[in-house]
Amino acid sequence: MSDIEAVYIENLEQDIIKNIAALKNLDLRKAMDIYYKSKLSTQIANREQGIENLDAKYLAEDLIENEPKLFY
Repeated sequence: MSDIEAVYIENLEQDIIKNIAALKNLDLRKAMDIYYKSKLSTQIANREQGIENLDAKYLAEDLIENEPKLFY
């Protein structure tokens, strides 16, 4: 992965975490914990199916919908 791609992924992850926090009214630490325990974070790290090219808000909403157990 090039430096520019690494920065892009880092920014995407930050945006996803901010969206999770906003959508679920959580503090950023809790949202970060949820994100890094999710399948989504693994998929982005492994760059599966170009998922890293999707919008951060969409990805946050998808995580909330498809991994509800992370929020309990």
